[in-house]
Amino acid sequence: MGPGLLENAYEECQFYELQQAGLNVSKQKALPLVYYDVKLDAGYRIDLLVENKVVIEIKAVDAFNDVHLAQVLTYLKLSGCKLGLLINFNVRSLKDGIKRVANGI
Repeated sequence: MGPGLLENAYEECQFYELQQAGLNVSKQKALPLVYYDVKLDAGYRIDLLVENKVVIEIKAVDAFNDVHLAQVLTYLKLSGCKLGLLINFNVRSLKDGIKRVANGI
Protein backbone atom coordinates (compact mmCIF):
# COMPACT_ATOMS: atom_id res chain seq x y z
CA MET A 1 0.00 0.00 0.00
CA GLY A 2 2.96 2.33 0.54
CA PRO A 3 3.34 5.21 2.98
CA GLY A 4 0.66 7.85 3.50
CA LEU A 5 -2.31 5.95 4.91
CA LEU A 6 -3.67 6.02 8.44
CA GLU A 7 -2.67 3.31 10.92
CA ASN A 8 -6.12 1.72 10.91
CA ALA A 9 -5.91 1.13 7.13
CA TYR A 10 -2.63 -0.75 7.54
CA GLU A 11 -4.09 -2.65 10.48
CA GLU A 12 -7.07 -3.82 8.43
CA CYS A 13 -4.84 -4.89 5.54
CA GLN A 14 -2.45 -6.75 7.85
CA PHE A 15 -5.40 -8.42 9.62
CA TYR A 16 -6.73 -9.60 6.25
CA GLU A 17 -3.34 -10.93 5.12
CA LEU A 18 -2.76 -12.85 8.35
CA GLN A 19 -6.22 -14.42 8.16
CA GLN A 20 -5.62 -15.38 4.53
CA ALA A 21 -2.44 -17.13 5.67
CA GLY A 22 -4.59 -19.30 7.95
CA LEU A 23 -3.46 -17.73 11.21
CA ASN A 24 -5.68 -17.12 14.22
CA VAL A 25 -5.60 -13.33 14.61
CA SER A 26 -7.54 -10.89 16.78
CA LYS A 27 -7.62 -7.14 16.26
CA GLN A 28 -8.01 -4.40 18.85
CA LYS A 29 -7.85 -7.00 21.61
CA ALA A 30 -8.74 -5.43 24.95
CA LEU A 31 -6.01 -5.80 27.53
CA PRO A 32 -7.00 -5.14 31.13
CA LEU A 33 -4.56 -3.83 33.68
CA VAL A 34 -4.57 -5.93 36.85
CA TYR A 35 -4.00 -3.80 39.93
CA TYR A 36 -3.86 -5.92 43.07
CA ASP A 37 -6.76 -8.31 42.40
CA VAL A 38 -8.83 -5.87 40.36
CA LYS A 39 -8.99 -5.86 36.56
CA LEU A 40 -9.09 -2.28 35.36
CA ASP A 41 -10.14 -1.23 31.89
CA ALA A 42 -7.34 1.25 31.26
CA GLY A 43 -8.01 1.43 27.53
CA TYR A 44 -5.11 -0.76 26.45
CA ARG A 45 -5.74 -2.48 23.12
CA ILE A 46 -3.40 -4.70 21.16
CA ASP A 47 -3.60 -3.83 17.47
CA LEU A 48 -3.16 -7.44 16.35
CA LEU A 49 -2.64 -10.59 18.39
CA VAL A 50 -1.47 -13.57 16.32
CA GLU A 51 -2.06 -17.11 17.56
CA ASN A 52 -2.40 -15.67 21.10
CA LYS A 53 1.41 -15.45 21.11
CA VAL A 54 2.67 -12.51 19.05
CA VAL A 55 1.70 -8.89 19.66
CA ILE A 56 1.78 -6.65 16.59
CA GLU A 57 1.70 -2.88 17.07
CA ILE A 58 1.04 -0.92 13.88
CA LYS A 59 2.45 2.57 13.36
CA ALA A 60 2.47 5.12 10.54
CA VAL A 61 5.05 7.58 11.88
CA ASP A 62 8.19 9.33 10.64
CA ALA A 63 10.36 7.20 12.92
CA PHE A 64 10.09 4.96 15.97
CA ASN A 65 10.81 6.56 19.32
CA ASP A 66 11.27 5.19 22.83
CA VAL A 67 7.57 5.44 23.71
CA HIS A 68 6.67 3.07 20.85
CA LEU A 69 9.05 0.45 22.18
CA ALA A 70 7.77 0.99 25.73
CA GLN A 71 4.20 0.52 24.49
CA VAL A 72 4.99 -2.88 22.95
CA LEU A 73 6.92 -3.99 26.04
CA THR A 74 3.95 -3.01 28.21
CA TYR A 75 1.58 -5.01 26.00
CA LEU A 76 3.91 -8.01 26.18
CA LYS A 77 4.07 -7.85 29.97
CA LEU A 78 0.32 -7.40 30.43
CA SER A 79 -0.59 -10.12 27.94
CA GLY A 80 2.02 -12.67 29.03
CA CYS A 81 3.33 -12.90 25.47
CA LYS A 82 7.06 -13.08 24.83
CA LEU A 83 7.32 -11.75 21.28
CA GLY A 84 6.11 -8.59 19.60
CA LEU A 85 6.54 -6.80 16.30
CA LEU A 86 6.53 -3.04 16.03
CA ILE A 87 5.75 -2.25 12.40
CA ASN A 88 5.98 1.21 10.86
CA PHE A 89 4.29 1.40 7.48
CA ASN A 90 5.38 4.99 6.84
CA VAL A 91 8.68 3.90 5.25
CA ARG A 92 9.86 3.41 1.66
CA SER A 93 10.79 -0.22 2.25
CA LEU A 94 8.83 -2.22 4.82
CA LYS A 95 11.96 -4.11 5.92
CA ASP A 96 13.19 -0.79 7.35
CA GLY A 97 10.02 -0.41 9.43
CA ILE A 98 9.98 -3.68 11.37
CA LYS A 99 11.38 -4.02 14.88
CA ARG A 100 11.28 -7.32 16.77
CA VAL A 101 10.64 -6.91 20.49
CA ALA A 102 11.18 -9.70 23.02
CA ASN A 103 10.09 -9.83 26.64
CA GLY A 104 12.08 -12.10 28.92
CA ILE A 105 9.19 -12.87 31.30
